[in-house]
Amino acid sequence: MKKHLITAAFILTTTLVNAQEHQLVKKWETDTLLKVPESALYDAENKIIYVTNIDGQPWEKDNKGSVGKVGLDGKIITVDWVTGFNAPKGMGLYKNNLYVADVDKVGVIDIKKGQLIQTIPVTGAEGLNDLTVDKKGVVYVSDSKTKKIHRIENGQVSTWLENLKGPNGVLIHDDNLYILDAGGLYKVEKDKTLTKLADGMEASTDGLEHVTGKDYLVSCWIGTVYYVKGDGTKQLLLDTREQKSNTADIGYDPKNRIVYVPTFFKNKIVAYELK
Repeated sequence: MKKHLITAAFILTTTLVNAQEHQLVKKWETDTLLKVPESALYDAENKIIYVTNIDGQPWEKDNKGSVGKVGLDGKIITVDWVTGFNAPKGMGLYKNNLYVADVDKVGVIDIKKGQLIQTIPVTGAEGLNDLTVDKKGVVYVSDSKTKKIHRIENGQVSTWLENLKGPNGVLIHDDNLYILDAGGLYKVEKDKTLTKLADGMEASTDGLEHVTGKDYLVSCWIGTVYYVKGDGTKQLLLDTREQKSNTADIGYDPKNRIVYVPTFFKNKIVAYELK
């Protein structure tokens, strides 16, 4: 009997350890001076976090949006660093250019000058949401409303994928495109077919970041963050639904394993260390 009890205890302990294999430990949070922050992007070279401020309704073209900057210590450097946006969301960095998805266009910021230097209209777009840039400077941007992924190369826009369910998060990793579509994580193959890597998350899948190997972090706007393993299993790392705090398009510092979570209507960024 004792042997069986010891074995059962060992199994239970192992199960609990495996269930809590990873965790998020809060490091800091900003003041609530941000204006409906939707996306956070970590810039390792300049040691800064870029933040998009919607400053209004999520899809309204009111010219109130901006991009701000937050220090790695959680201090807000400037809220309205670059203005001239409507409801800016996902961002991607290529050399000195910061690309910003903004409803029906993509804005390009020269980060050295701190100026909006170009606007790229996306014909027919209604809800440009997340954005990623590959090693050659080619931009991929999701449209959650028309359910498409667009591709921008040398300023020329083309539709890359369509007939999706509700695409949001996009990420280029190892020259492959990964997307979040209505609760699932998919790899886009070279022939544009989709390979499902994981599903069963909330339909509001939002931010997507690579951790290591075939592991990813996925945020859902509703208030959850998941650790998704290469075998498709997932662990719920954060759940702020009871606090009515959203977890929008996350940023990630892979060297220090810091996750930056925009809280949308709570008007702050919260940083967590991934253990």
